[in-house]
Amino acid sequence: MPTSPYRGRFAPSPTGPLHAGSLLAALGSWLLARQAGGEWRVRIEDIDPPREVAGAAAGQLATLAAFGLLPDGAIAYQHARGALYRAALDRLLLQGDAFECHCSRADLAATGGIHRRCIATAPRPDPAIRLRVPDGCHIAFDDAVHGRVSQRVDLEVGDFVLLRADGLWAYQLAAVVDDAAQGITDVVRGADLLDSTPRQLLLQQLLGLPVPRHAHLPLLLGEDGRKLSKSDAALPVDATDPARTLHGLWRCLGQAPLPAADRRTLPGLLAAATAAFRLDRVPTRAIPRSAAMHNANVAGDA
Repeated sequence: MPTSPYRGRFAPSPTGPLHAGSLLAALGSWLLARQAGGEWRVRIEDIDPPREVAGAAAGQLATLAAFGLLPDGAIAYQHARGALYRAALDRLLLQGDAFECHCSRADLAATGGIHRRCIATAPRPDPAIRLRVPDGCHIAFDDAVHGRVSQRVDLEVGDFVLLRADGLWAYQLAAVVDDAAQGITDVVRGADLLDSTPRQLLLQQLLGLPVPRHAHLPLLLGEDGRKLSKSDAALPVDATDPARTLHGLWRCLGQAPLPAADRRTLPGLLAAATAAFRLDRVPTRAIPRSAAMHNANVAGDA
């Protein structure tokens, strides 16, 4: 586990404006970094151009600033870090831990989409590169919110993609390489990525990289019961009254109400929240977005 000074991060993809669920993850990771007297970095995960929205990254950074969630150091952009990903991929290939795969989604449909061996009937001009997941691969870790989490990576995930057939880098490899390069000691993010963590731990093992601590925060759900998504045009977060909005999200994180005097201004609220935040109060269940709005309204009445 990390022994260096605390360094957390918030890593949004620029697929749209930040919504309440994104801001909840940013708030939780920022609070833990500040409470530990550590650093909080921001990394724009812009390695999937077909899904990205022009101007979204700048808008996300402006939203963070409006809520007082200011990062330490320069903003990192994944699109400029391809050489790091290539070096890691070449190492995995040299070790025999990665391989070219010519299988299509249609080929893998018969196996439930899980790759355990190549079944393509003909080579493709644009093969993907996958990680070779060993048989019986069981990865377990302790999450600060969810407790012990385990996964049979070979059976539940299979050989997963590192470099896509369209030439774009896969999230799992990029995130692992960047966390190591940036010295991230604590990964605090949404619970939708909880089942990605064993894959990332496996990559860290194979690449000999440090393993950060993890905490996965609750998701906010839309009216349809699905996770809020920037790419699904979920409502952007309201920055007109940042202290009120943040206190609503604070309550969604399971925290006790802050005194009214402490939440009248944004600096006062953030200072009080930093001192009072307790990770053991964070719920494991997903939360309807309406609860966040209700909490914000209650906060404004006090």
